[in-house]
Amino acid sequence: MRMDRLTAYIAGGAPPGATHTHPGCRDRRAPERSVPVELDGRLYFATESLVWTGGRGYYDPTAPGRTRGRAHLVTAGQLSDIAAQEMGREPGADLDLAHVLRDGRHALGPGRYETLVCPGTIDGIPVLTVTAPWTLRDVELRTPSAAYLRHLAAGLLESGPWTQQDVAEYLSTCPGAAGPWTPDRIHALLTAAP
Repeated sequence: MRMDRLTAYIAGGAPPGATHTHPGCRDRRAPERSVPVELDGRLYFATESLVWTGGRGYYDPTAPGRTRGRAHLVTAGQLSDIAAQEMGREPGADLDLAHVLRDGRHALGPGRYETLVCPGTIDGIPVLTVTAPWTLRDVELRTPSAAYLRHLAAGLLESGPWTQQDVAEYLSTCPGAAGPWTPDRIHALLTAAP
C-alpha cells in the first residue's frame, strides 16, 4: 500500500528499510492514479515473514468483513511484472488474466502470493491483487510484528481518508493481530518516533 514500496516494484530498487532490490517493471511509469478502497473480505496474518518477522498479511475475499487498502491504476503489463516480483519470479512475461477476470480467482502456483483475485471493479476497471491459495479458515494465524503493522498503517494513512485512530482500530480487528494488538498499542506505534 505504501507508494515507496510500489515505486520500487515499478521503477526498480529497494524501498526504504528493505534489503531486497527489485528489478522493476518493463514500463516504469508511475500509476495514473491511486485511490483508497474498502473491499469485501478480510485482511489476516499468517505464516512467518523472513523480512518483518511475525505474520504476513493476506487477503481472503471470501471471509466475512471488510478490507481496507489502496488501489493503483497500472497497466496489465505492470501488474504482471509487479506480481512476478511478489512471487519471487523474474518480470517480463504478461499474465493471462482471462481466468481471474472470469472466475474472480486464479492460482498461478502454490506459493504464498501466487494467487490472483479480482474482488470487484472501480469505475469499470477490474481490481486485482495477489494473495495465498488458502483461505483464512485453512491456516494457523500468526501475530504480525510492530514494524510490519507500522508499515501497513503508513500505507493506509498515505491513502488519505483514515485517521491514525481509524487505522489502529481497523488493524486491531484483523485475525492474527486481534488480541495481542489492541487499538491503543497500535496507535502508540503510529505516534512513536520510528
